[in-house]
Amino acid sequence: MKKITVKFYRSETGKEPVKEWLLELSKDDKKVVGVDIKTVEFGWPIGMPVCKPLGSGLYEVRSSLQSNRIARVIFCIEGSEMILLHGFIKKTQKTPQEDLEMAKKRYRRIKNG
Repeated sequence: MKKITVKFYRSETGKEPVKEWLLELSKDDKKVVGVDIKTVEFGWPIGMPVCKPLGSGLYEVRSSLQSNRIARVIFCIEGSEMILLHGFIKKTQKTPQEDLEMAKKRYRRIKNG
């Protein structure tokens, strides 16, 4: 049974950036990321290696893709919803600051209505 429900962050203009990012991925990559999101959905609260807290109410879904690539989806929890804020392919060991800032900005938008 689902413990939380997944929802895509929606901007003021109606765009859903994580959904758009997912649609750009290959079929195999989409499947890996989708399974990892589903694991969080059914297992929340869940820890490593699938999910890691980033602080300030943000978490990341950690996905290992083919060809040694790494995908991350940053999300927050609001009530019983997992809101997907930002998705990206990680190119360095550390999460890039601009990706973290984008997720924080979207999270603030949700918190402040």
